[in-house]
Amino acid sequence: MTAAVLFQPTNPYTAITEKIIEAMKGDLRAYKMPWHTGDMPAHLPVNATTDAPYHGVNVLSLWIDALRKQYPSWYWASYRQWQLVGAQVRKGERGTLIVFYKPIEKSVAEDASDARTPRYVARVSWVFNAAQVEGWTPPSLPIEAGFRADEQADAFVSATGARVRYGFHMARYRRDLDDIEMPSSAWFTGSATSSPVQTFYATLLHELTHWSGAPHRLGREFGKRFGDQAYAMEELVAELGAAFLCAALGIANEPRPDHAAYLSSWLEILNRDTRAIFFAASRAQEAVEYLDGLATGRSIEQCD
Repeated sequence: MTAAVLFQPTNPYTAITEKIIEAMKGDLRAYKMPWHTGDMPAHLPVNATTDAPYHGVNVLSLWIDALRKQYPSWYWASYRQWQLVGAQVRKGERGTLIVFYKPIEKSVAEDASDARTPRYVARVSWVFNAAQVEGWTPPSLPIEAGFRADEQADAFVSATGARVRYGFHMARYRRDLDDIEMPSSAWFTGSATSSPVQTFYATLLHELTHWSGAPHRLGREFGKRFGDQAYAMEELVAELGAAFLCAALGIANEPRPDHAAYLSSWLEILNRDTRAIFFAASRAQEAVEYLDGLATGRSIEQCD
């Protein structure tokens, strides 16, 4: 008897978008996004069998279920993958939907007439958290003596080459000057789940994601597709980029004080275009990988 409970969505874009919209609506009063970690440790979800991080919109889908169900682990894998490592998904456990892309094979005629980038089709899969399985022990993580997330974040930002200036009354990326302007770190306040230092770095990484989209870098533009909501889309990308970077650097991701100004626009976009969150998440992932490349020269392995 199959232990897993899988649901076949009619459309993966609709299924995941509706899940994210519902999570956002549930936190409107607190202006808190479903990708903020709250009381749980900030960490990117990782595949238990490959040790590769999940990417893009799949990070959001896994974060939402981990927060809702209070899974303490960031390890996930498919039903078959858990079996391959000798583990068993407990009977009745429900899988979390993720999406991956497979290239569409071209015919000989298409290959001869079309030299464009190969097309891809979305496919769905379900994964289960380590808290839903039996017979598996997570690997021991190396203990880094003297590790400090703020020092690592400082080093990361500096290594990207971004010019950051301090002492301003607000945080913003100045495209005309190609500068990031930030208030002094001493001006930031904390919360029940984040220290002032964590709030400062979450804001700085948000602006760093904006910096990555400059015309001479990634050239990120949304006007043609999203029109008068292009600005809100760029803010959503920056917010997701900051969330991904905070998780990678071990920094709790505090909601920004200007969320209230963007929530209605974000929800309007997501309600109108079921692929918008996939588009935003992919652009945020692109920004993270670009910044990581500048800072470290390492590539980030894609997780299936």
